[in-house]
Amino acid sequence: MNIIIAGDGEVGFHLARSLTELNHNITVVDPDQELLKRLERETDLLTIAGSSTSPRVLGEANVGDCDLFAAVLHEESINLMSCVVAKRMGAKRTVARITNAELLAPKHRDMFREVGVDELVCPERIAAKEITNLLNNSVATEFFDFSGGLLTMYLIRIDAESPVAGHSVQELVQLYSSLKARVVAILRGGETIIPHAGLVFQHGDLAYIISRPNQREALQRAVGKEDVAVKRAMIVGAGRVGRYAALTLEGKIGITLFEESRKRCEEAAALLEKTLVINGDATDITLLKEEGLQGMDAFIAVTESSETNILTCLHAKKLGVKRTIALVENTGFISLSQDIGIDTIINKKLITASYISRFIVKGDAVSSKWLSGTNAELIEFNVGRWSPATRHLIRDLSLPAGATIGGIIRGNETIFPTRDTQIKAKDKVVVFALPRAMEQAAKLFN
Repeated sequence: MNIIIAGDGEVGFHLARSLTELNHNITVVDPDQELLKRLERETDLLTIAGSSTSPRVLGEANVGDCDLFAAVLHEESINLMSCVVAKRMGAKRTVARITNAELLAPKHRDMFREVGVDELVCPERIAAKEITNLLNNSVATEFFDFSGGLLTMYLIRIDAESPVAGHSVQELVQLYSSLKARVVAILRGGETIIPHAGLVFQHGDLAYIISRPNQREALQRAVGKEDVAVKRAMIVGAGRVGRYAALTLEGKIGITLFEESRKRCEEAAALLEKTLVINGDATDITLLKEEGLQGMDAFIAVTESSETNILTCLHAKKLGVKRTIALVENTGFISLSQDIGIDTIINKKLITASYISRFIVKGDAVSSKWLSGTNAELIEFNVGRWSPATRHLIRDLSLPAGATIGGIIRGNETIFPTRDTQIKAKDKVVVFALPRAMEQAAKLFN
């Protein structure tokens, strides 16, 4: 595919760098020449300095032959205008990053499609949704549903006291014979491993496990996770992510929202009816204690500073808060944050990349999820009538090294395949793949 990424900072940079191993023709348009020089040093991508709303610049980027145009600048109006211009100049599909979630309403989305904006992605709204979902799930630090929840991916930290620590993947199945699940990957010391049956779980491992929703309690017992009922939560940061999360959660649980900016406090207080909004510095731990930090079941730090979010989550953890969630925009901090014990990391760059990648992967991708702390991806494919995957048993598919099948959805039935399983047309297949294996794996289901 010919892909143009229009950005003005780290989101475009991260997306471009993440896609360099997928063998697409990628051009990056960015007004920041210094950032483009850095990108050129690290990759062999074509870069063009200039505004993505300029027909001259887009013409130089050869937008007329573009299969996908993704505008991920910080300013949503520029993203929308860039997509309109790109579409008029011949781009086949356009995606715009937005910050105003109201634009996602069906009546607005139809209007944007009419003028040339095919898809809208609001990372802040997706991040808030992930936060609210995670508070209802004690077993995982991250999870993602496929096919409306018929299969779920759980990211689970293996602690020293976990029953599976010191046991192999095969022993997990033997010890918990009723558990229907598959371990598709393990993140260990910054390395992503696709496990074999004899691989032994170690303290500190982050295990990516695919299971059925009705298996959550069995999975929780297997990994030794405590069931945490979240009744009270403290949110630090009243930006869009914090406000969206509080708006979704208020009335269901008790919410205390901290924000240093008085203006943002006033905006949040006008929007939120059942949330206690406090104007104060979240790095002041004494103040957080005075406002009941130690009595909270969950602590969510979503300020614009990754360092503040990490530090305050660590303080909350030290004071006994069971669930901590941090917005970490510096991707270099993700592995460190996971290693030092923060339960869940939210990253808007990965959220944006996950959304856009389903339009990039060859084959009929239904949904996808970029995984925190690794450049791997989980993708749900629709299996076509003439797909090569339907012609052989899984043992004979020549699935590339760096890829594994996590599960199959056939109608309303979920299957954890063996080497002797036959994939059928109209199946949905969940595949875990590292970048080097993505293109070859996608061809099997095309």
